[in-house]
Amino acid sequence: MANLSTKIKIWCANNGVADVDFMKDVMLQDDMVDGVSNPYIKEWNLDIAQPTESQLNGVENEANKLEKNNIVIAKRKNLYNSWDKQLEEINEQGLDAWKERIAQIKTDNPKE
Repeated sequence: MANLSTKIKIWCANNGVADVDFMKDVMLQDDMVDGVSNPYIKEWNLDIAQPTESQLNGVENEANKLEKNNIVIAKRKNLYNSWDKQLEEINEQGLDAWKERIAQIKTDNPKE
């Protein structure tokens, strides 16, 4: 199940709001009950209507995909190494070897 913040970001983007500040635009709260997380929108300060639970549930699949892809992207970035190490690799092993390694990382860590 996707995070509430992810669903809100997607819902807002689908409704013309590109960036959501969770410190001033939308405040979330989680009043855990018996150790069970129950996040909700505490305050909504955007110029678009606050989404209903049903509307947020409507972007669940898209939010799950985004979260999974973000994990893959973070893993890929770690495997790519820093820019300076990549440049060193290109200089020492050639561009084709670098391209091959990067392609293999993408194959081994596919996005949805």
